Amino acid sequence: MMDKTDKRDRATLFRTRLGEAMRERGTSQSALARSVDVDRSTISQLLKGDGARLPNAQVVGECAASLGVSADWLLGLTDRPETAADILANSLSVTQAARALVDEQIFQWHKEAAGYKIRHVPAGLPDMLKTRAMLNWEYAPHLGRSIDQAIGASEDRLAWMRSTQSDYEIALPLFEMYSFVRGEGYYAGLPYDVRAEQVDQLLVLTEQLYPRLRLYLYDARAIFSAPVTIFGPLLGVLYIGRNYMAFRDTERVQALTAHFDYLVREAHVSARTLPDHIRGLWAKVSTDA
Repeated sequence: MMDKTDKRDRATLFRTRLGEAMRERGTSQSALARSVDVDRSTISQLLKGDGARLPNAQVVGECAASLGVSADWLLGLTDRPETAADILANSLSVTQAARALVDEQIFQWHKEAAGYKIRHVPAGLPDMLKTRAMLNWEYAPHLGRSIDQAIGASEDRLAWMRSTQSDYEIALPLFEMYSFVRGEGYYAGLPYDVRAEQVDQLLVLTEQLYPRLRLYLYDARAIFSAPVTIFGPLLGVLYIGRNYMAFRDTERVQALTAHFDYLVREAHVSARTLPDHIRGLWAKVSTDA
């Protein structure tokens, strides 16, 4: 149940916020009066009065529209000055997702979230954990001659990400690691020596960077997850192929965080036991080879 605000307190808050919005917009009393279609004295009274009376809904609405704020904010019914349309526009955005691993938007989001925990369900093995040979095999057919430049830029940016104070939690389905190690499915045709080097890289990184880097494996037959990254409390991003859907409102970011935390709780392979799990998978491949 909402606490009731005294009429005099609400009127005082209205005057304060009206003045604040005018200063923010650089709007004079005369300009606002013309926009609202009232006398200048009316605006002056709204700003300087000391009673408990509030203007009628028409005046409140016109003032809000003219100043680009919400009427609810002027009246103290919300702490967010944006209009409902602005809140919606700012809380959800759709941006283009490049196929190339060098993605300026992703890098900007990482920098924005520096110091926060980053939770990540990638579409495949995380680029930040891949060897140069693995990146070349995966992206060269699509990037052509620019592959070396792209990988170099990616390595620089990934080195920056690793040097920040952000903790990384990564959740992958069990079959992704299994398919990679065995060179099946998406990884069909990946040469044995490239896989061997990549396995060594995974073991080194997951052991040396633990606990700042924690990688979990969950059973996709029991739990499904789309590719998603949660940048602390700031942002949740869904990857849908050619685009990212980015959410900034608290409720959706918290929902995505809860989803990721569930993946971790239900993981079949924990971050501590992951290196041994990878060694076991690779031992079978080496024996078969």
